[in-house]
Amino acid sequence: MNKKLIAVLCVIALLTIVSCTAGPNNSIDLMDIGKEPAGFWYGLWHGMISPVTFVISLFSDNVGMYEINNNGAWYNLGFLLGVAGTFGGGAKGTL
Repeated sequence: MNKKLIAVLCVIALLTIVSCTAGPNNSIDLMDIGKEPAGFWYGLWHGMISPVTFVISLFSDNVGMYEINNNGAWYNLGFLLGVAGTFGGGAKGTL
């Protein structure tokens, strides 16, 4: 009985994780071509203010946490470093 329960819970967990993956960017053709895409520094800033923008985005349709007009990997790296810096990163786990 325990092995069946563990197997069912693993399948449910796997389906939950897979269902949360990101989909395609449907707004790719709507981006402002004349505007330069956000880079590393904007990503860092957006990552640092992400807790505030998340709360605001719950109540406003005009605010988003993530800039879709970005230059790719550098923006993503800056965003992740900003989020990690805001929430303490892995440094708290060593104490």
